[in-house]
Amino acid sequence: MHTAPPDTEPVNRTQPTAGAARAGRALPQVAAALVVVLLLLVVVRLPWAGDLGMHAATIQRLSHDLFHPGNPLVDADTPSPYYSPWMLVLGAVAKVTGLSVFMVLRLGALVALTLLVTGVWRYVRTLSAHRAAPALALLSLLFLWGPVLFTWSGFLGLNSLALTVSYPSVLALGLTFHFWAWVTRAVREETAWGRWLWLGGLWALILLCHQFTGVVASLGALAMVIAARPARPVLLRLAAALALGVVLLWLWPYYDFFSLFSAGADLEAIHRPLYGQLAERFGLVLLGALALVLRFRRDRWDPLVLFFVLGVLMFAAGGLTGHYSWGRALPAALIPAQLAAAVETVAAGRRAVRLGWACVLGAALLVGAWTQVGTLGYVTGRGALPSVVAAKYRTPWVGYHWITPWVKYGDVVMARTMPARQIPAYGPYTVAPGYPDVFLPDAGRREAAVERYFAGATPSSERAGILREYDVRWVVGPDGLAGPGLRKVTAGPDDQVLYRVVR
Repeated sequence: MHTAPPDTEPVNRTQPTAGAARAGRALPQVAAALVVVLLLLVVVRLPWAGDLGMHAATIQRLSHDLFHPGNPLVDADTPSPYYSPWMLVLGAVAKVTGLSVFMVLRLGALVALTLLVTGVWRYVRTLSAHRAAPALALLSLLFLWGPVLFTWSGFLGLNSLALTVSYPSVLALGLTFHFWAWVTRAVREETAWGRWLWLGGLWALILLCHQFTGVVASLGALAMVIAARPARPVLLRLAAALALGVVLLWLWPYYDFFSLFSAGADLEAIHRPLYGQLAERFGLVLLGALALVLRFRRDRWDPLVLFFVLGVLMFAAGGLTGHYSWGRALPAALIPAQLAAAVETVAAGRRAVRLGWACVLGAALLVGAWTQVGTLGYVTGRGALPSVVAAKYRTPWVGYHWITPWVKYGDVVMARTMPARQIPAYGPYTVAPGYPDVFLPDAGRREAAVERYFAGATPSSERAGILREYDVRWVVGPDGLAGPGLRKVTAGPDDQVLYRVVR
């Protein structure tokens, strides 16, 4: 009977296995790299939706006056929680370089995206040494969501990230992952006092840049500390870090951080939708919940499990008590579940189990990617998309650049809510803010004035009085807007017209 040479059979057996292993590691890395390239191209286009106008307006005010910028949206001398350390840096860049605020936002987006990708890589390295784990984790954070598209700042779905990549929330998320990596190492090692104080300063920075992400960062850090069960010297250093962070929050001069705890009911109403369609929006995260159960069976003090529990408890408490703004802590439940799904794929014991996890996770990621495939349109435009993909594309806002040849920085414009969310990005003010403002005492009065002005039954004399009261120089409204003292200047998209107020 013929037998192969001794060194031939082992080579034939191991080469396909080694090649398959290399391909298995390379596939998520290549996919993650392609997604990062897509996001970089999105930064170039910078699609406009949501709060982009608020952040652009914030940079506008800081670029004109770094120390006393006033309200970013209306002509009033009030503080604003949008004046964060990161916005201060971007405002200084705009002031020194003379770049437009939208170019500065693009530069900020590049920094934030870099911090996010490197932060995920560093933190996942504390959970797994497998080379494919960081790439799988990034893909899970972006695609392991649900079959119904969900977009909100502070949430890491691909579509959310594409629309919010220049927001302070993305920078805060990037810093948060780095923060968790440092905290994990600090509680495991005999870290010096200086490192802990640095962590206290970073914690305060995250909270100042985006308060909701700061809550998520705090819950994650708490879970990591509980999981490590540190000795007394570490707890003393931790207490010092917390004390320093609180002092820095108290000293921040641009707004009173602690007054945000008494924010009004407007925030609750805005965040109530976070508690709807949970299965449709986040159903794929159940795979991560199963991975957390397996991790819990192996280790009752697993940090991802503790993190998930803290996030679920806070989210549930918000829904039960009517504090719907607490729903912004939902990433504290989603992130650990998404990371657990990725890590379990490379950490499960037998090869067959790992292969099974990889197949299930891959299928879930494909479903999530298809849900968010319309994001491609932010790079290519709708016209370049196949019809089935174009159906999932959501058109960004057009913007109000068409009024800028006439309306100048500091002019007051009378406009309804949606225009008021965009017009201040170019330098003007509006009569009422387009977003809830907890520091503006007469916000309700301003909103009522706008409603009265555009109401059909309002007398012309009352409209003229409103324009005088708020020193309005321009009105953006529908064509044929009635009223004395208005001169049509130009027309824009959606049958909107810019009127000059003539006195």
